[in-house]
Parts: sequence; C-alpha cells; structure tokens
Amino acid sequence: MLLRSLLVLALAFPAAAKTLDIYFIDVEGGQATLVVSPSGQAMLIDTGWRGFSGRDADRIAAAAKHAKIKEINYVVITHYHRDHVGGVPQLAERIKIGAYVDHGPLMETGNKAVREDFADYEKAISGAQHIVVKPGDVIPLKGVNVDVLSSAGDLFGKPQPGAGAPNPLCAEAKPKEDDPTENARSVGMLISYGKFRMLDLGDLTWNKELGLVCPNNLIGRVDLYLTTHHGMDQSGPAALVHVISPRVAIMNNGAKKGGSPSAWQIVKDSPGLEDLWQLHYAMAGGQDHNVADSFIANVDEFDQGDYIRVSAEQDGAFTVFNSRNKFHHEYRAK
Repeated sequence: MLLRSLLVLALAFPAAAKTLDIYFIDVEGGQATLVVSPSGQAMLIDTGWRGFSGRDADRIAAAAKHAKIKEINYVVITHYHRDHVGGVPQLAERIKIGAYVDHGPLMETGNKAVREDFADYEKAISGAQHIVVKPGDVIPLKGVNVDVLSSAGDLFGKPQPGAGAPNPLCAEAKPKEDDPTENARSVGMLISYGKFRMLDLGDLTWNKELGLVCPNNLIGRVDLYLTTHHGMDQSGPAALVHVISPRVAIMNNGAKKGGSPSAWQIVKDSPGLEDLWQLHYAMAGGQDHNVADSFIANVDEFDQGDYIRVSAEQDGAFTVFNSRNKFHHEYRAK
C-alpha cells in the first residue's frame, strides 16, 4: 500500500526537468562564460585576463563550485587576446580541464603581447587534449548542440535549420575596414538545447558578422544573444542584431570597456527584445545608455565580481538571475 502511494505521488509530482545553466562571469570586460549541460558536462568559453593575483581564474572556479562541477570538459578559446586567453595557466592550476578548443595557429603575429599570451597558452595546454575547430564542426558537449559558425576567419556558409531567409536589413548595411586582428578569427557558436538557442560570436568583428546574415540570415532567430565584442562599436551591426531578434541580450562589458552608446542602442532597439542585461554599469554610457540597476550585475567600478546566470528549459523557457541583488525574471516559452 505504501509503495502504491509513493508511486501515485511520483506521478502527480514529477521530478523537475534539468536545465541548461549558463554563467556569465564578470572578468572585467573580457569573457568567461560557463555552460553547464543538463548531462553534467561543462564548457567554458574563454578564461578572462591573466594576472590580478588569479582574480579571473578564482571567479571561474567559484562559479564552477556553485554549479557543482569538478571538471570543465571543454575550454573554448575564441581567440588569443589577453582578456580571453590570458587566464588559462592560472585556471589550469585550479580545476581539471578535459580538452582545449580553439581556431588553430596564431594569426596576429605582429603584436608582441599577443605572441606572449599565445606562447603561455601553448605551454599551459602541452600534453592536454587539443581540438582545432572549423565552421560546420560540432563541439561534443553531451546533452547540448554546440555548432561552430566561425573560426580562423572562415564562416559557415550553410543556413541553420529553419534559417536562410533573405535579410532586408542588408540593403542599408555598410561594411567597415577589414579587421586584421585575432578578433576577426574568433570562434563563434550557436548553442541549442531543445527549442532554446543562444548565440556567442566571441569578438567577431563587423564585416565577418555581416557575412553570417547577408544576403541571407544563416543563423535564424535566437532567444539569447551575448553581445559581440563586449558591446563595442567594432561589432554588432544592426543587420545581424535585429535579424536574429533575440528575446534577451546580455552585455559582457566592463566598467570602462565595452558598452559603447552606439552598440548599446543597436541592441536596445532590436525588434522583439524583451530585456537587456549588463555585467557592468558602463561608465561611458551614462544615464541614457545603461539599463536599470536591477538588470546590472556590477554597478560600481570596483566590484565583487557578481555574475548573471541563465537557466534554460527544453521548451525554450528560461530564467535570468542576477547574483548581486538576487533579482530574476522568467521568460516563458514561445
């Protein structure tokens, strides 16, 4: 009788579905995005800065502890600039890493600082599993689809499922000067869990982004958009941001890096946008180009490194949580 009663209760109150959890970690204007699959596997996109007494590596390790993971299965380095790759050696001392994923050889060889960071990265990953990806590849994070859209300056030329329609915004899109730096070589990814879709293009720059949506939108619409290049105006053309029509955007800016007023406004004006969240109050933005404090993880220039977490369900519903003030907002499935 007791067993039957327990069975009835189990059917009446099924276990909560596991979520895809994404931690946008404050690394002061760099990137460190921890993606934790419902399977328990984890992928970290970039590692923040080097130095600062291991500040960024400590913040990543703290987020991993909060997510109850003891290993990062894949560390994806979008490109070899210091605010993205610099933290690798310090992070490798703090947590087990399964494999490193990147776009291959350094291409910005004329920059001494970049050469130094790349050399330190190569040394840190020596002997570890190393995966070089190209557009069209899939990073095998169990339970989640991670499709590579850009890498080493190349773009995936086929539309994602349901995408490929002509983009009328391309008619007014004006290219900028080609970017010769590592930014234009960024590994860009579309992350999908059921109906939920998130776009992260690293620091991919203007012309490369246009190549993904002009003349046809090869990406389709997304639920969540991590603003490209920290919300700097070298990236994020309206022809991309508006045609992917994100429901929510998250800007991984610093107090004095990213969050430029023109880039902020393009995101804010995107059709269908319900909310914009920021990792930092952007000092350059002033009152007119920052969101309300409740949507900002760090409101002061010198902060404690609060994060933003997104928890997504397979039906496309998701919740955004601000660790500073515990404010959260739910976005229902559409």
